[in-house]
Amino acid sequence: MSDILPQHIAIIMDGNGRWAKAKGLPRTEGHKKGAKNLERVLKALEKRGIRYLTLYAFSTENWKRPKEEVDTLMHLFEEYLAHDIAELHKKDVRIHFIGRKDRFSDKLRIKMCELEEKTKENKTFHLVLALDYGSRDEILRAVSKVSSDVKEGKVSPTDLTEGVFSSYLDTKDLPEPDLMIRTSGEQRISNFLLWQLAYTEMFFTPVAWPDFSEKELDEALTAFASRHRRFGNVEGAVK
Repeated sequence: MSDILPQHIAIIMDGNGRWAKAKGLPRTEGHKKGAKNLERVLKALEKRGIRYLTLYAFSTENWKRPKEEVDTLMHLFEEYLAHDIAELHKKDVRIHFIGRKDRFSDKLRIKMCELEEKTKENKTFHLVLALDYGSRDEILRAVSKVSSDVKEGKVSPTDLTEGVFSSYLDTKDLPEPDLMIRTSGEQRISNFLLWQLAYTEMFFTPVAWPDFSEKELDEALTAFASRHRRFGNVEGAVK
């Protein structure tokens, strides 16, 4: 594998439901299998020295799914936050949440805030979980904040640059992704990090998320390292 690695990978973990259907299982079993696969992927990234991972875990549109499926996902989140992430803290992993928090249960919302606070000094690895996240919603919330600050005289419209606007986004403290991976064959970004993915390399694999392994990860990293990109009209390999 090449020494040229991305610093920050974003993943759309797609295909849990289709994976389950192909095996004659309920969609909820696909989500459970996908949650277990996350630990394997995190270990693989740690081994390769990649420091940031953003996961599209639950979109603003996912609330429209059947109640049983949404309830299962909420239970998985609570279970994951209560157990798995406690282990990640021991490994010096910092947890970030992006998206809305107001539509979650009080129990889940409080736990999310506690984990961000508990892990805020960790530096070895950054795990970013996009929960109740939609990029259009994020951008609209940012525009609302900017408008409010303009009215209050905190910022002038003439001072608004890309950098200033980025500071109003959920990802303000994070580097932009170098590589975005989507599993299960779909080739679109589905309202995920629209602003942040402006110069990100994309990799699409037909493999469903529950079966995504080190093999597929290395294929994505090899593809990333082989691409040539242009920055300020200067052509070269990936930065």
